[in-house]
Amino acid sequence: MRIQVAGRQMDVGEALRTRIENELADGVGKYFNRATDAVVTVAKNGGGVGIAVDCLVHLPSGISLQAEGHGGDAHSAFDDALGKLEKRVRRYKRRLRNHHADHKSPLPAEEASSYVLAPLEEEAEDDGADAPVNGEAAPLVIAEVTKPVRAMTVSMAVMQLDLAESPALMFRNAANGELNVVYRRTDGNIGWIDPGRGNRKNGA
Repeated sequence: MRIQVAGRQMDVGEALRTRIENELADGVGKYFNRATDAVVTVAKNGGGVGIAVDCLVHLPSGISLQAEGHGGDAHSAFDDALGKLEKRVRRYKRRLRNHHADHKSPLPAEEASSYVLAPLEEEAEDDGADAPVNGEAAPLVIAEVTKPVRAMTVSMAVMQLDLAESPALMFRNAANGELNVVYRRTDGNIGWIDPGRGNRKNGA
């Protein structure tokens, strides 16, 4: 399992990095022993009080699970995140059993670059901020990972979004081959964007 650990505006010590790598691999491996990769971001909470740890794990089935933990220090924040992540992994396995789904083989996918970017207002405070590009400051890349965009049904995409803390999910609609997005609405419902649907209605 490939695990990338990155600190945002803070250093991640070797002891913490090793602990995250070992315990994350063990925690997920109890349920899925073929998890492909994970990205863990450690950052200070807003206002500089406490630490936030974000864990994103890509499973071989194509499903990605995410959890964020908070604590007074990085170790307690990771404990919080890992506990939430293991709970989501258990829920996912239970849903697979309930739907009699066969996910031994990965869903069809295409590779895309996924970036963790620093907020622009934080970059503006840094002396080493990137030079403007076309009049705008280029965002500071904190972490980069290759992430698969999976082909799946809308119902499967909604299930993945429900299992993760991420606000949105991009996927390739298995019904029409178009790139689609499902996202969380402020009213608690799930939104679905299908650009190809509008083109088809217009005869494009």
